[in-house]
Order: sequence, then structure tokens, then C-alpha cells
Amino acid sequence: MLEAEIGGFNNASRPGKNMRRLRLFPLNSFWSAMRAMILEKPGIALQEREVATPSPGAGQVLARVLACAVCRTDLHVVDGELPNPKLPLIPGHEIVGEVVDCGPEVEHFSVGMRVGIPWLGWTCGDCVYCKTNRENLCDYPRFTGYTIDGGYAEFTVAEAAFCFPLHETYGDVEAAPLLCAGLIGYRSLVMAGSVQEASHLGIYGFGGAAHIIAQVALYEGRKVYAFTRPGKTSDQEFARSLGATWVGGSNELPPHPLDAAILFAPVGPLVVAALRAVRKGCRVICGGIHMSDIPSFPYSLLWEERSIHSVANLTRADAHAFLNLAPKIPVRTETESFWMSNANEALSRLRSGRIHGAAVLVPNW
Repeated sequence: MLEAEIGGFNNASRPGKNMRRLRLFPLNSFWSAMRAMILEKPGIALQEREVATPSPGAGQVLARVLACAVCRTDLHVVDGELPNPKLPLIPGHEIVGEVVDCGPEVEHFSVGMRVGIPWLGWTCGDCVYCKTNRENLCDYPRFTGYTIDGGYAEFTVAEAAFCFPLHETYGDVEAAPLLCAGLIGYRSLVMAGSVQEASHLGIYGFGGAAHIIAQVALYEGRKVYAFTRPGKTSDQEFARSLGATWVGGSNELPPHPLDAAILFAPVGPLVVAALRAVRKGCRVICGGIHMSDIPSFPYSLLWEERSIHSVANLTRADAHAFLNLAPKIPVRTETESFWMSNANEALSRLRSGRIHGAAVLVPNW
């Protein structure tokens, strides 16, 4: 499938919000090469390159990338904080794509269908974790945009069994952050406990995941206490606009003891801050794949059956549950769009905390 992007521009490097797609069938067989943003070595900027367009194998789909959100995990990969990425690598794992080709044995998708492609790209199905409905802990997983090529490109190949249909409520850019920020946020929220167990919920770090999952928590009837960088008034106003009961700096204690806390900011000392804020018998959930070191703290903060839990990846059951729930609320995503070729700018702005909501890349090749 060929597409052209038409719309206004905020400036030369960023697509306008009024963009729309023109769809021209079918995919041209002469498109043997594609443009992509390549990580050649951690710690250096992505390079724009022309590479071979991948072909789908058995059980796989080839999707034209319509949008790809920029996740903090992408930063951890690019900055070398996650070990042993595939190199060279095309990052990106919050992908909205359109199927343009299917390999053998693909049953539930066909050419022209829109799909969401998340972080978890493949599991073995045979280890003890896969066999006990814990595929997020698979011993031999593959991850989109980390150990397999992702969505900072014109096309990507994905396992059809790990792709998901997307509700028509969402445009391409709107849907992209749901595929990691939303999914990991949802798993974190479930791990925090039921509404009865965790009605007073603290959220540390109010960015892409937090602004999505705060809407789910409020929909469920929880009270949300939002913690931002001290003095980060824009994030605090954003949290208030979504309905947070209380907003303050991460160095403050809330006016009411928390029943649970979720950390989306990858800052180890916040674990200690959250332990100080939660009641006895309650949980602190670490929602990121990487975090700076947690400093030592007195055992009294952990005592009385407080606990610290990490969230690892996601399951396909998580994805189905959240993607079915999101349009019913409805969850709205706050996004800033960038051309794909300006991925380094988006990563830089995310690194320095200058993204409001979620950054989303849109192909401009």
C-alpha cells in the first residue's frame, strides 16, 4: 500500500496535527528498499539510512509504519543503559502500522488492516513462564526495537500473533502511545491492587504512561495523587486538568497516606520517597525497564508488610484487556508529533523532560 501525507506544518521539522493519509493500493513490488533511523552504536545519534525492506516469514506480517511513539525505553536502548541490543538496530516499539503483506500461516490479519505492534515481539511458548500464563517473563523473548528491528522506519515485520487490532476511535498518532505507555501503565495499575485495595493512588513521573493510566484510575473511581519534578508546573497543571486529587513535587508527602504508588520516572531515590508515602501493607510499583540505583534506606520504611514490585514487559492478555477498555473510558492521549527523520530531536526532548504527554514519530519519506 502506498500512502501520501497531506497537511499543515508547525515548523519544518514537525508534522501538523491536521495531517491525513491518502491510501493508494497496492504495495509496489519495486519497493525493495526503505528509509529508516538506525542505531549503529549506543551513545551516538541515530543515522538515517536506506536499507532493504524486510519480507514477512511464516506467521509474520509486513506493515507500513503509520506512526511510532517514542518511549523512555527507546532512550535506555539508545543511551546504552540496556545491554546487548541488536546492532545495527531500528528502534521503536509503539507502532501503528497497516498490513501490506502477509507471510504463510497468518490467519487473523489481512492486507489493509491496521495493527498495533508492541514491545513484546515473540516468546518461546515452551518455558515454565510461558506455560503458566507468564509470557512476560519468558526465558527466550524477543523485543521490538531492541532485539528485533522496530518502527523508526517506513516498514517493519512483526509476528502476527503479537499484533493487535486497534479501535477506530483512535487515529494513528493517538493510538501509538497506547501500545507501551498504556500497556505497561495498565499492568502497573493492576499490580497496584483493586480499587478497594488501592483507592488512594500515587503516580510518580507524569509523562506518557502516567497521563494515560491516570485516566483509567479515575474512571475506576480512584483518587490520583500526582508527583512531578519539584517546580515542574507544566506537568502539575497537566495532572490537575485530568482530575488529579492532589498534585505536588516528588519531594513532598501527600495530604493522605497512599494505598499504592506507581513509579514511571526511572529515578531510584523515588522508591524511597514512595515508601515513605504509602500505608503499611501497601505496594510500590516500579513501572520501568531501567532505573537508576535505589539508595539504601532504613528497614522501618519497608517493615509492616510494605513491598516493592517491578513490572516486566507485558502479556498479550494485558494488551487485549487494555485495548478493549481504553475506548470505553475513553482514554485520550496527549501527543507531540515529529517527522521520523527528526527522531533524534524527539529523543533529545524526551531525555531533557521537554515532552508534554507522548512524542510520536510520523514517516515523512
